[in-house]
Formats: sequence, C-alpha cells, structure tokens
Amino acid sequence: MSTLKLATNALHAGHDVTTNGGTRAVPIYQTTSYVFNNSEHAANLFSLKELGFIYTRLNNPTNQILQDRLAAVEGGIGAVVFASGTAAIATGLLTLLKAGDHIVASSSLYGGTYNLLSVTLPRLGITTTFVDASNPDNFDAAVQENTRAFFAESLGNPKLDVLDLEAISAHSKKAEVPFIVDNTVATPVLLNPIKHGADIVIHSLTKYIGGQGTSLGGAIIDAGTFNWANGKFPEFTEPSAGYHGLKYYETLGAASFTFKLILEGLRDYGGALSPTNAFNIIQGLETLPVRIKQHSENALALATWLEQQDEVAWVNYPGLESSKFKSLADKYLPKGQSGIVTFGPKKGFEAAKAIADKTKIFSLLANIGDTKSLIIHPASTTHQQLNTVEQASAGVTQDLVRLSVGIEDLEDLKADLKAAFSEL
Repeated sequence: MSTLKLATNALHAGHDVTTNGGTRAVPIYQTTSYVFNNSEHAANLFSLKELGFIYTRLNNPTNQILQDRLAAVEGGIGAVVFASGTAAIATGLLTLLKAGDHIVASSSLYGGTYNLLSVTLPRLGITTTFVDASNPDNFDAAVQENTRAFFAESLGNPKLDVLDLEAISAHSKKAEVPFIVDNTVATPVLLNPIKHGADIVIHSLTKYIGGQGTSLGGAIIDAGTFNWANGKFPEFTEPSAGYHGLKYYETLGAASFTFKLILEGLRDYGGALSPTNAFNIIQGLETLPVRIKQHSENALALATWLEQQDEVAWVNYPGLESSKFKSLADKYLPKGQSGIVTFGPKKGFEAAKAIADKTKIFSLLANIGDTKSLIIHPASTTHQQLNTVEQASAGVTQDLVRLSVGIEDLEDLKADLKAAFSEL
C-alpha cells in the first residue's frame, strides 16, 4: 500500500480480505480476548517472539486495520489508537516522559490540552513552558537541560495559527527531542507533519477523521525517525522493569515508541478504543478526502462573506488574503485550510453569545469536524478554565465565535448566520 495515493490508502490500507474472511467491509471484532493455539503460542505472544492478539485493551483486529490505515495516510511506520484524542495525548506523554521532565509547547492549544500541560502534568512532576509559536526561535530559547519534547498543533484551535513546522523541527533536532504535532484540524489530507520534520503525530479521531459526531477516538502515529538511543531516553535503552527486561531500542529499533505505547501505555493506563468505535471511525476515514475538500471550500467562502457583513468586526481564516498566516498556509496547506472559521461581532461578548444561541443550522455544542455545521463561544465554554492572559495566548478573545463549517449548502449557512445577526 506504500506506493498508493492517500485517497486509495484511506479506503484500503490495512485490510487484507484474504485474512478477514473475504469481507469487503472491515469487520467489527467485538471481543475482549483471543484463544491461544497452545501454551507455547501464548508464551511467544507475551514475549514478543510472535505478533498477534492477546487482549483488546492492547490490540484488536478492527483497531489494527484502523492503525495501519492511519499510519499509511500520515506516512508513519506505525500507529496506536485510543479511546479519545485526550487519551492519546495523555497516554503518549505519560509513556514518553517521567517526573522531572520538561516540555516546550505552543501556547495556542485546544483548552483541554493546555489544561493537561499546565495543571495536571505538573502534579506528576512534568512541567511545560508555553511559547508564542509564531516565532520558531522561541522553542529554542525555552529549551532546558531536562527538556524532552516539543508539542504543537499544526493548525491551532481556535487561534488558527499555521506553524512553520520545518523551522520548529530544526530546533527540536538541535535539542535532540521528539517534535510532537497534533494534526487534528488540518487532517492528513491537507497536511502531513512528518514530511516537515515531525516525529510523532496525534489526532482526535472524534473530529474530521470520524466526521459524523458519533464516536470518540484518538491516535498517535510514529514517524519512526527519532533516535531513542541518543542518551536522553534511558527507558528505551535500559532493561524495562515493566516488561521482563526488554530493551526497547535494541529489540524494536525505529518502532520502539509504537510498541512502548502498546506494551506500557495501553496496558497501564487502559485508554483503549472500542472495536465498534474503530469501525465507525474507519467509515469516516474512507470519505475524509472528499469531505475535507468541501469543508475547506465552504469555510473559505463563508469567511470571505463574513468579512463583508456590517455586523462583523473581524474574521480569522488562514486562507483569507487578509490573514497574517496566509503565506504559511500557502506553503503548508495549499490544498485547503480545513473547516474552522472564527470571527468577532462588533457588539462584543454578549453579541457573540447571542449569535451562538440564535443559529438554527449551526448547532451550539463542544465539538468540531462534524459533517454538520457547529458553533460555540470559547471564552465562556471550552476555554473558560483559562484566565484572560492564557485565553489571549491561545487566541481566544471575549468576542470570538468559533464556527466548524460543515458540508451543507453554503447559501443556507449564510442565511442562518444572517438571521442571527438580524436579532442582535
């Protein structure tokens, strides 16, 4: 499948019909566990002498097809799926880091991720320095002796800042730490961070990849490019007390992180994706190349229209000529800039909340990436746990309205917003 194009891999990668009962559609393997051939077979699976299925918390045939497919479309060597995007981020960081370690992260992150890094992980002894990612040199300036990872979103939610991934990657290589990129908003159809120097890619599969608003899921894709034997990650080179002395890098090489996520991350933290949700997400992934194109076209057209409305003070969308991220969008997102648009009404905070209340097609809820259009006022909802300084660094102003533009008829979306504006 490695020689096939993305749209083909999104439909076929990982599914060998000859080993799945001749099924053309991916089956749901709804089981907790798997029968071993004999005791020797069981022992070989647990010692990694053979690869296979043991228990669905670790892996499952339906999940494996999704993992192989995600690795194919993102250009990685392996992937691991989780119960949610947050489970993926938390498990990934907790598998990689330990007490005393330090992260350098973009300040323009989804509110839940910001809270994880700023409040929860410090309780475990893992600290984060947040930087303005518009200047990649800020990552280099924030590096400490104990820095062990860079973290950023390729297209920030809701700031919609397009990052210079290649420049940040150069600093991560200088610091000899992995560059972790959350690619949820851009999706692998519009951007492959691995091609621009990312070592690890994360997705909330709940969003555009699933696309239907039905199933939670998350994923980590391993580029297989990071040198875990550089001396900063002894857990990869020294015998693992948690897995009978296994030396990850010596045994598994480039795939060390992928296996550590399964053997330790899923085993110990338990954030496994259900096979039914994996199946549902696969259905979404199969049509992602078609859907994300329409999301992007609708979003750009709606953003352009919003700039012309008397009730609107400002509009933010990286595909607009007025966007300060337009040049970076041209470089990193030439096929489209995804479906998120933010804007601020001239009448401010209360008007922003009122617009979210009054739309009929745009549903007021805390999600993005659905085929249906969604709306929310982040300052009073998704980012309310942040103080005003933290909100500003994440790109959240008091008047900001976030639209997740769906694939409905564009004229209907305009009419829905215009009707809401008329009631201000």
